[in-house]
Amino acid sequence: MFEPYLKRWQLISDGPAIVTHSSSLLPVRMAGMPAMLKISTVSEEKNGGLLMEWWNGDGAARVLAREDNAILLERAISNTTLTEMAMHGQDDEASRIMCKVAAHLHAPRPQPLPELVPLAHWFQALEPAAARHGGIYAHSAAVAREILSRPQNTVVLHGDIHHGNILDFGARGWLAIDPKGLLGERGFDYANIFCNPDPSTAVQPVRFRRQLEVVSTATSLERKRLLQWILAYAGLSAAWSLEDGMQPDCALGVAELAMHELGK
Repeated sequence: MFEPYLKRWQLISDGPAIVTHSSSLLPVRMAGMPAMLKISTVSEEKNGGLLMEWWNGDGAARVLAREDNAILLERAISNTTLTEMAMHGQDDEASRIMCKVAAHLHAPRPQPLPELVPLAHWFQALEPAAARHGGIYAHSAAVAREILSRPQNTVVLHGDIHHGNILDFGARGWLAIDPKGLLGERGFDYANIFCNPDPSTAVQPVRFRRQLEVVSTATSLERKRLLQWILAYAGLSAAWSLEDGMQPDCALGVAELAMHELGK
């Protein structure tokens, strides 16, 4: 799988391959520089590669080469991660970093937009769960329909902002990887922060309220609007978990916290 691109782009393998449900990755070096070779197996990942190329290294990892489903990205080698920061007394700072990177990605660019998926299309997956299970799913779906019907500040969205997708690139700063390539209201990109860095942390009420204030302040998002996006996203995440045969407990717990703060 990797061999044709190793030869074509004159790359040297620099570690074991990583295989996920959507792509295969191989750490490599290109003229001595650390890079990551990624071959996508689903169209969503390919669209993400097009968006990475559109960002052109501004707020996101730089694309060094791309062909069909393969993309070569600069690779972060720092041992500092946002997850470690969040778990060791720097939770607020980790959230501020994610907000800053997301805002940078949302900024307009002069070049024509790449192919993007409308955010409303993603939320179609929530409706079957709402009809079948009711409860939190129904509340989340109702809120999602409400805010999607009157979007504010529509931007190019990363689509998967969390502690593992913002990496320390040293002198280049904190940069994003693995976007989904969406178009929609900017508030969506901050909602996933609340389902991370791990399930036990995400569902702590005191922590949730503190991060709510941190993110609201850092983004200048109105508190109620942010809570609505959290509830909508958490319901969607729970619906995805059901589809994949996984437990939705974390997402449902975050949705419950958002509902409580909204007074529902």
